[in-house]
Amino acid sequence: MNVSDFDYELPSSCIAQRPLPERDGSRMLLVDRRTGAWNDRLFGEFPNLLRGDEVVVLNNAKVIPARLFGRRGGIHARAPGRHNPAPGEFLKRQIEVLLVRRIDVDCWEALVRPGRKIPTGECIVFGQGELVARVEGRAAFGLRTVRFEPPNAIEKTLESLGHIPLPPYIKRHDEPADRERYQTVYAHAGTAVAAPTAGLHFTPQILKRIRARGAEIIEITLDVGLGTFEPVRTENLEEHKIHAESYEIGESAAAALNHARRERRPILAVGTTVVRALEDVARKSPAKSGGEQFQMEPGLRTADIFLYPGKPFRVVNQLLTNFHLPRSTLLAMVAAFAGRENILAAYRHAVEAGYRFYSYGDCMLIR
Repeated sequence: MNVSDFDYELPSSCIAQRPLPERDGSRMLLVDRRTGAWNDRLFGEFPNLLRGDEVVVLNNAKVIPARLFGRRGGIHARAPGRHNPAPGEFLKRQIEVLLVRRIDVDCWEALVRPGRKIPTGECIVFGQGELVARVEGRAAFGLRTVRFEPPNAIEKTLESLGHIPLPPYIKRHDEPADRERYQTVYAHAGTAVAAPTAGLHFTPQILKRIRARGAEIIEITLDVGLGTFEPVRTENLEEHKIHAESYEIGESAAAALNHARRERRPILAVGTTVVRALEDVARKSPAKSGGEQFQMEPGLRTADIFLYPGKPFRVVNQLLTNFHLPRSTLLAMVAAFAGRENILAAYRHAVEAGYRFYSYGDCMLIR
């Protein structure tokens, strides 16, 4: 299967550069996954479209201000707080560090730009020297392993020095409002570096209406990382090595999912990150004795699953998702869920109908 099988034409004018004034003001394309038929709706109608016995699964991961801008500090470490850059030094020697995955308290995998100029052992200084990162090694996907000094300072310093990591197709710098809008209203866990964007449409009122409808809402956590925006660099889709992301499913969430599956109630995933976590845990959970049915187990795991057409879905029955980039793993996942031709036809309609695409854009409900 070629990555070109998941291509489509998208005018740049369709890419949303800012969120709408109201979170729940988005349009929603309702798609029948069996027939491919679509219907233009509004996201505000979402609770009314529910049958009432669904389990709606949210990713409560919180986006951290994971983009840092610093300057080269040399091979020898500088004591934090003692480096005052000369006028203009920051602009001339700016280095971008995008945190991707936490390894331990002070150590992260990160994308460093321009990475080729930063050898192992080099230090990068941020702000007025209150935070320093030493490059300790190279990893896959062009990543660097960086360790921050002083110890235990990174989380606090990110709040003052970090920037919200808006995707590259948003052609502007992050703004103060992005700290609230590039975050779901239920975000409170984890260290994600990209938003689970299907959840950006929800408001407390929408969540209240979902519960009033009779549906059950549960939360899991998947730290959205490089796998969300890493491009496919192989023409053969199956040869692409997807980046792993950590996730956690609590005991109450696992119990609710197992109970719903026994009762054959629909499981509605809000976003592809939820799909990835649920389908990954399904493949890693033990089968019940005397049959092929599996029991979803709680715990902390790493998702390394890659879903594309031909791969079965064992848990998710319905999916709320934003529109995804052409030739991407996320578009391949959605095509696996609803059929490639169905999805590409729905995308063509969305372009013609003026839907807003990507993170701050509109959404699809596929069922």
